[in-house]
Amino acid sequence: MEDSALTGRIEEIHERSRRTYGYPRIHAELRSLGVECGRRRVARLMREAGLRGCMRGRRRRRSTTRRDDRFSPAAPDLVDRRFLAAFPDRLWLADITYVPTREGFLYLSFILDACSRRVVGWSMANHLRTELVTDALQMALCRRRPPPSGVIHHSDRGSQYTALSFGERLKEAGVFPSMGRVGSALDNAMAESFVSTLKAEMPDRLFPTREAARTAVFDYIEGFYNPTRRHSSIGYMSPADYERAIVEEVRVA
Repeated sequence: MEDSALTGRIEEIHERSRRTYGYPRIHAELRSLGVECGRRRVARLMREAGLRGCMRGRRRRRSTTRRDDRFSPAAPDLVDRRFLAAFPDRLWLADITYVPTREGFLYLSFILDACSRRVVGWSMANHLRTELVTDALQMALCRRRPPPSGVIHHSDRGSQYTALSFGERLKEAGVFPSMGRVGSALDNAMAESFVSTLKAEMPDRLFPTREAARTAVFDYIEGFYNPTRRHSSIGYMSPADYERAIVEEVRVA
């Protein structure tokens, strides 16, 4: 009877997670609700109920990096694969990915906070011009208002990020540019990880239009990933909850 009742709770959580959670995240959710149980028990009940988390596949990724030597020189790598930040708005990681539709690709530029894993800025368009990354930066600046000491903006060496206009916007905002090496995914591994998560947990279908894809991406980022999705790297908390916990810890201290 206890297993039956717990299975019902597990099924509810699995459905709320958009059928993406495996047993570790479901176990963390149960603990947050005051339900005492072991991970192995959750894994067993999920297996018996035919429930499974979303598995990341190894997908071939279309490159969105365009290096152009006519643009400004690449910035130095200030991160050196150390994606660590004790507080939000100290290190931002930027990248571009795409969502296929029947109308062609919808390109997504995003900025991820290294501390909380929160997507702090994003923009979508049907092109890869510099405005795509500039708009994502502008959203991050308006939403976050980084400290006077500045924030590091880390990206690859694509022409969008080395464009003079983008560099000038970073300078105006007091943001320090940082760029990894050419052809090295590990130099921006945390951003690459978000892309893998997005592709795995978004609806696995070819969207009929770019507008349909835009709606789905917005819903995933703002309706699930930022406020709700639990991350193992931050103690199985959501980005929003993790930032609130940091603010509360600073206030108490």
